[in-house]
Amino acid sequence: MPHKVLSLGFSSMKKSFLREKYKLKRQELLEGELETCSLKIANNAISSFNFNNKLISIFLPIKRFKEIDTYPLISKLKASGAQVCTPVSDFNNLALKHIIFDNNSDVQINKWGIPEPQNGREVLPESIDFVFVPLLAVDVFGNRVGYGKGFYDRFLSICPRKTVFIGLHLFDIEKIIEDANSTDIKMHYIITPDKVFKSESE
Repeated sequence: MPHKVLSLGFSSMKKSFLREKYKLKRQELLEGELETCSLKIANNAISSFNFNNKLISIFLPIKRFKEIDTYPLISKLKASGAQVCTPVSDFNNLALKHIIFDNNSDVQINKWGIPEPQNGREVLPESIDFVFVPLLAVDVFGNRVGYGKGFYDRFLSICPRKTVFIGLHLFDIEKIIEDANSTDIKMHYIITPDKVFKSESE
């Protein structure tokens, strides 16, 4: 099972600073680094959890933001016996709905640059077993920094207690996010290219 982080020597910072810091770090990735890191994250996920017969929520990568390429992980999840769904953003309500993602899914880029399936069966939050969550930064307590719209905090807040939240991160984990608050939804686990962490809050 994933092990618990005992001590990480990174400095504590606020969300606004961390958001810009990690956006820049993504853009500085060399050619091939993102692909290599994404595959390592996929392998770490598959080797650490049992996804057989589970319903998994996983995002599709926004290329201009150099997000983790989740397609290798999606392939491995399906091969492990999982069913996969992907989020679709409603910018009017700042909410997410989830659509089953399979070989018949027609993926298109919306006007905000987000790849989303255009067809498929919608699934309810209570049926989802695992959620892979995009993030820009995260601390050892599972507090995350996203893009600031609150889509995932709203969605995760209505998931049942059984649902496992896993943050996917390309870089190091911060010791603490100084301005995390009670409305932030914590990650249970964080997966990086090097390790799988169980958050300190668990």
